Amino acid sequence: MIELTRINDQVFYLNCEVIENVEEVPHTVIKTIHGNTYVVKESAEEIAQKIIEYKRKIHMQYPS
Repeated sequence: MIELTRINDQVFYLNCEVIENVEEVPHTVIKTIHGNTYVVKESAEEIAQKIIEYKRKIHMQYPS
């Protein structure tokens, strides 16, 4: 899960495996495969980096 911040400053965690797409229009909007939509303060690039960091941590903990 990655930590994100809604535009009202509320912090929440989102399972990055359910993210379908991320758009900046001008706020960053995340849509999930379940149809949920989240508007967050982080940029699309920041979200991509958080996902990469999360997946690296997972693979380091559980190497194949």
